[in-house]
Amino acid sequence: MPDILSNLNQQQIEAVTFGDGPLLILAGAGSGKTRALTYRAAYLILEKSISPDSILLLTFTNKAAGEMKDRIQKLLTTNHQSPITNHQPPYAASNAASRQLPLAGTFHSFCAKILRIEGSLLGISSDYVIYDESDQTEAIKEVIKKLNLSIKDYKPAAVLNAISQAKNELISELEYPQYCRSSWTKTVAEIYLDYQKLLRHNQAVDFDDLIFKVVDLFKKFPEILGKYQNKYRYFLIDEYQDTNHAQYVLTKLLSQRYRNLTVVGDASQSIYGFRGANFRNLTNLKSDFSELKIINLEQNYRSTQTILEVAYSVISHNTSHPILKLWTNNQKGEKVYLYEAKSEISEAEFIVNKISRLFDEHRLSDFAVLYRTNAQSRVIEEIFLHAGIPYALVGGTRFYQRKEIKDVLAYLRLLTNPKDTVSYSRAEKAGKARLESLLNWAKKICQENKKISESFTTTDLLDETLRATGYLELYDPKDEVELARLENIKELRSVALQFPQLNSFLENVALIEQEQMPDKPVFDSEKKEAVILMTLHAAKGLEFPIVFIVGMEEGLFPHSRALMDRNELEEERRLCYVGITRAKEKIFLTYTRKRLYFGLRSENEISRFIQDIPEDLLESTNEF
Repeated sequence: MPDILSNLNQQQIEAVTFGDGPLLILAGAGSGKTRALTYRAAYLILEKSISPDSILLLTFTNKAAGEMKDRIQKLLTTNHQSPITNHQPPYAASNAASRQLPLAGTFHSFCAKILRIEGSLLGISSDYVIYDESDQTEAIKEVIKKLNLSIKDYKPAAVLNAISQAKNELISELEYPQYCRSSWTKTVAEIYLDYQKLLRHNQAVDFDDLIFKVVDLFKKFPEILGKYQNKYRYFLIDEYQDTNHAQYVLTKLLSQRYRNLTVVGDASQSIYGFRGANFRNLTNLKSDFSELKIINLEQNYRSTQTILEVAYSVISHNTSHPILKLWTNNQKGEKVYLYEAKSEISEAEFIVNKISRLFDEHRLSDFAVLYRTNAQSRVIEEIFLHAGIPYALVGGTRFYQRKEIKDVLAYLRLLTNPKDTVSYSRAEKAGKARLESLLNWAKKICQENKKISESFTTTDLLDETLRATGYLELYDPKDEVELARLENIKELRSVALQFPQLNSFLENVALIEQEQMPDKPVFDSEKKEAVILMTLHAAKGLEFPIVFIVGMEEGLFPHSRALMDRNELEEERRLCYVGITRAKEKIFLTYTRKRLYFGLRSENEISRFIQDIPEDLLESTNEF
């Protein structure tokens, strides 16, 4: 057996060494799915002598893509000598620094690269900019104003959501009217049409366009599709349960020639239906790839057997998707603790006291408190503050959404794309004289027959922008709040140093901002010792020794809006499953007799998810 397989279990080995053709790896929580994917990539290179250039790995965040590349790099470095053939494969150079790696990135970053190269066929400039959520909102407002519509009747967020859903279903602005069934959607169709016109005029695309346009490109120009089919002959995709229709079609198109598609996913962990994710993409693969091989990874390396049994007792009530029954060689473990609180205050006090008792044997960052909605954190925060227990709360204003950062980015976008009316409007609000000074400098450079984005590094352009606009003069370094703003701008310069080309810098900023949704963690538990407070959605992909899941009440979790909808209720159940499987050692489930929530005192029934758990796996506790 090759060394590269020595640390894998039998099912992982079967997945890693699978030959050519389509492969679906159903990987349960904590079963080593990323290991299977990265080992498969390394195996193809080391044992099958597949060129790294021919392998493409896709996932959903830059962080996950970076981790995959790091893992593959280590595997290729450690296993550069093939134990089977006892010779050096052509794509396993012994010098790790020079070793070529497969391309690993997000769906959006991969498509962004294709549009930079091929977008001209669709009339998209190679210098196009990517609008983030804030930019999109400003653009929609501009269109609504132009159409003499009321922003109260057509709220930008609602309109953008409708347009996003359409693009995720590959419905263009020209096709959208045929799906309209109300006066509101018919008006949205008009906004959608003018919104796309504005994007084209501004030489801009939004995030949904990145994938939508590439699919459109591949369908209209088969020779371009063929080019990328031949370039990438092996596709490895992580978290496939989180793909939407557009992403599904993209991967189907790319892999249909050589059919070497490997996807990893778990329908039981599909919790982003509100963003367009469709777990049915896992089951749909069988209809598009009749020869599909399915391998289950059911050995869990994270949790105790009790925790896995509790998780299964909850998720097994779902009927719309395959469910894995996980097992582990870990210890049986303690029962799941159930606490009935008198109120939301006593619920939070229970958490604080329990952490205080267990703290001698754990770090603060070993504890995670998970809740269904952000509003539930208020009381928990207050009690933690009163008790003097440090905590890290997921939330706050994201770096690239801070006012001063958005202002400076608007200036920089105008330097590469003067037609960007959204950035112009923002820059103008920061001061017309400041903007005019910057534009005069840019005009002078252009008169010298220089292209700004090619003649200057991003750092130089940032420094010149701050000098020309005098933007730093807006803030007083003696004021703590304004000093923080100045420090944020300095941190932006650190990012600029990593991306010397302005287009690359702006693209990276936009892609990162898309990933860093409000429910993503903003802490580093290795550097900051604190109890972690976050929503259940934010907890996906993480693990903690001890987990508290609070508010286990009907109407709260499961959420009230899901109670009458079977599909939404199943997603709530998957969310509970995700929360439970974050725990390695202990779980505490809490609920209250009465709760003050959204200004109302309510009495809710205990969550059906608790009622699903066998009594012999639960232990009621009233101890502090």
